[in-house]
Amino acid sequence: MRKRRVIINTDAKNEADDQFAIVHGLLSPALDIRALIPAHFGTRRTQRSMEESREEIDLLLDLLGLADSVTVANGAATALPDEHTAVDSPGARLIIEESRLASQDDPLHVAFLGPLTDMASAILLDPELVRRPVVVIWIGGSGYCGYDEGPGIEFNLSNDVHAANVVFDSGIAVWQVPRDVYTKVSVGYAELDEKIGDAGPLGRYLIKQLREWNAAYHPEPIESRSLGDSPAIALMLFPKSGNLRVRPAPRFGADGSYLPGSNHPIRVCEEVDVRFLLEDMFAKIRAFGREHG
Repeated sequence: MRKRRVIINTDAKNEADDQFAIVHGLLSPALDIRALIPAHFGTRRTQRSMEESREEIDLLLDLLGLADSVTVANGAATALPDEHTAVDSPGARLIIEESRLASQDDPLHVAFLGPLTDMASAILLDPELVRRPVVVIWIGGSGYCGYDEGPGIEFNLSNDVHAANVVFDSGIAVWQVPRDVYTKVSVGYAELDEKIGDAGPLGRYLIKQLREWNAAYHPEPIESRSLGDSPAIALMLFPKSGNLRVRPAPRFGADGSYLPGSNHPIRVCEEVDVRFLLEDMFAKIRAFGREHG
């Protein structure tokens, strides 16, 4: 089987959806996961967000029995100070290294489930990277269609606006999954219990941590959660599972607004096949639970 070369950059302990995306990616035979890169998620709840992401990745790898077989390279602990200064890290260096191995027949896909800090840093450290066959898939930014998505700047963008501007200005291939799309990948507690509740320690942990996150941080009554990071995995497994429209690359204001930008072409996901995404993920988690439960 041909495999797609992939790096997953994840603020894994920020919420409760990265975990599902990471597991889905690692359980997918068509994806050659070259590395996982733990990312920071600001300082709203902790001063060691990147380290907490690393700890969550390590926990998931233990549950999957992959602790000794998947490369993990720490990303930046903070956002970029400006659009000209990289925050060097093993994660950024690994992106550069893997980009040099990419070819037109075997491109590198780098999925960002949080801020774009490590991609921007890699570009600033090695500007030639943007000329290599690398695709950046980013879960982030507001929608383009004017729907009411709630107040405030989109979270992943808010954690490094400078980095988003570096990446979107660079001309590198970008597939963006904005907030009005990723929030529609919702699952309820009842569905999770039915689909993966008996899928061994892995399934039980995924459900437990999602319920605990909602109980701790969600202000309203709720019995569901959006698995908003999972479209990145679906698009790498089957790019046609998303409707991608070519748009000119914007820039981002400090408030998250879209501003005139470089006009390099990017692809914006306007819809994703949620049925394919969830059923494929649940089936793989159930199969893992049967084999290792």
